[in-house]
Amino acid sequence: MTRYLTKDQLKTNLRLGRTVEQWLGATREEDYVILKWISIQKEGDQGYSVTYIESIDEGDEDFLDIYEFSSVDPDEPFGRTATFSSIDDALKYVAHSYSASNIKYVSRGLIQEEYTRYKER
Repeated sequence: MTRYLTKDQLKTNLRLGRTVEQWLGATREEDYVILKWISIQKEGDQGYSVTYIESIDEGDEDFLDIYEFSSVDPDEPFGRTATFSSIDDALKYVAHSYSASNIKYVSRGLIQEEYTRYKER
C-alpha cells in the first residue's frame, strides 16, 4: 500500500528538491484508457513547477512503467507545465485546476504503486 506524504513531509521534500507526484485517475475513451497524474518539483531559484501528464495506458502485468507510456498529446510529450513562485501557490493551482487532494502526494517513483493499485481493481 502506498504511503502518502503528510503536509509537512510534502513541503520538506519539495524544499529539498525532491519531486512529488499524485495519481489523478484514468478516463476510458472508445478504444484506450488515459492515465492522469501530476508532478511537482523545485526549479532552482525559479520556484516550483507543476506538470500535468496524460498518457495512454499501455501497461500489463509485465510492463508497469508508467513513465514509459506514450503521451496522449504528441505536442506535449512530457506533459503540460506551469511554474509558481511558492509551494503554496503550486498546491493551490493543482487543487483548483486538477482537483488534486492535499493528502495523496507520494514521493517520485511511488506513482508506479498507485498505477499498480489502479490496475488491480
